[in-house]
Amino acid sequence: MRRILSITALLPLCALAMWAVDNSKVLTAATQTVQNMTTGGNPIPSSLLGNAKCIAVVPKLTKGGFIIGGEHGNGVVSCRTASGWSAPAFITITGGSVGLQAGGEHQEIVLLMNNQGKEELTNGHWDLGAEAVAAGPTGDSAGATQSTGWKAPVLSYSHSSGAYAGANLQGSKIDLDDDANHNLYGPSASIKSILDGQAKAPEAAQSLLSALQRVAGK
Repeated sequence: MRRILSITALLPLCALAMWAVDNSKVLTAATQTVQNMTTGGNPIPSSLLGNAKCIAVVPKLTKGGFIIGGEHGNGVVSCRTASGWSAPAFITITGGSVGLQAGGEHQEIVLLMNNQGKEELTNGHWDLGAEAVAAGPTGDSAGATQSTGWKAPVLSYSHSSGAYAGANLQGSKIDLDDDANHNLYGPSASIKSILDGQAKAPEAAQSLLSALQRVAGK
């Protein structure tokens, strides 16, 4: 009986350890994506990065898996505050047709959000309809977007084969990973409080926040 009780007592600790490892991997992979998204062929335009209010990174959007005929990925989002980039909030993205390249099993996704995009995100979940998200521009078209302003709350990019391109995310859905956020920031932490800078960023997130500052400014 004591052995059974001991094993039962260890289960929550094991679950917490598994959470820490999994989300540490997400942070590490997201940092690598941020470090690479302004280099190589056809990078995300720095002018748009510099004006984004929030940046979400899904380092591995995977086709198929347990979502039959769809895609799923775990990621993080951080927003600008008066003192720099906020602590990252964990998110998931799912969709029946997220627009993975033909033959590709997975790719990186980056979402740039304006003020409206941030407001929508803090509602807790977000269905990305045609009016909510647009494929992010690159090259000369990025300058035109910057001069006329963003017409969609979110500009979406995907990375595969060494280049970034606008991604079709219409019909997909962003959700908060409440378990991850509450385990890290406490049960009373809300998405708004995290992204407004009220939550202290963990040590594991410092590399990500430094990378965001380098590519997009404070």
